[in-house]
Amino acid sequence: MPELPEVETTRRGVSPQLEGATVCGVLLRQPSLRWPVPPELPSLLAGRTVRGVSRRAKYLLVDFDHGTLIVHLGMSGSLRFVPPGTLPDKHDHIDIELGETVLRYRDPRRFGAMLWQQGPAEAHPLLANLGPEPLSDAFDGSVLFEATRRRGSAIKLSIMDNHVVVGVGNIYANESLFYAGIHPARESRQLGRADCDRLATEIKRVLARAIEAGGSSLRDFTDAKGKPGYFQQSYKVYGRAGLTCHDCGALIGELRQGQRSSCFCPHCQPL
Repeated sequence: MPELPEVETTRRGVSPQLEGATVCGVLLRQPSLRWPVPPELPSLLAGRTVRGVSRRAKYLLVDFDHGTLIVHLGMSGSLRFVPPGTLPDKHDHIDIELGETVLRYRDPRRFGAMLWQQGPAEAHPLLANLGPEPLSDAFDGSVLFEATRRRGSAIKLSIMDNHVVVGVGNIYANESLFYAGIHPARESRQLGRADCDRLATEIKRVLARAIEAGGSSLRDFTDAKGKPGYFQQSYKVYGRAGLTCHDCGALIGELRQGQRSSCFCPHCQPL
């Protein structure tokens, strides 16, 4: 599943060509994604100019004067610019024609989404109840501390909860907890203020580093130019169960939490 760094990498890749461009047309080859693509989308976008491209959690927001195109990459979706007339592959479902280039949406598993919101994007049900952005000033140790006071759940599950903070998926939750020295199974309400300060700082740092690296190439992630991400080359614990810790030499452990794998160093992250 593409996480926040992958979505932010995609946003940065498409923004320069997309912002200020006028949509000439929209071609829907396959409207059946996670939710049906609005059949009126071609008429809504034709002749309209893109005013901006932003991100909220794992959603890309393409802003127009009369509303917002909400894009989710799902498990395998990607956006890429191709020359006009480029023949589509089997999983190339949507083309947004921009004159001299075409923004093509590809999604082999069709778990992504392309939806329309008339009016403020934050009013859409998918966005209305989201927590703070991890890389913004709205999220810090004090916010995390307050959000976890009544939570008996494991801290890893808490930081992956979009009501607490958005966009911290499985890969980056594992890595952030390692750098903060916090065991993923530790009860959220047991964390002190210093723990929360340290963890919030590491969440910001790990996500920022992943964005700089272009995201992760896990599950064949590629950016808008088809280039893979490289953050996975620096994983400390994620996907390394049974291998030695780079920092102390102990064997990396693994447990299941919320049907996801959590990797940790028992020496660097004592419970």
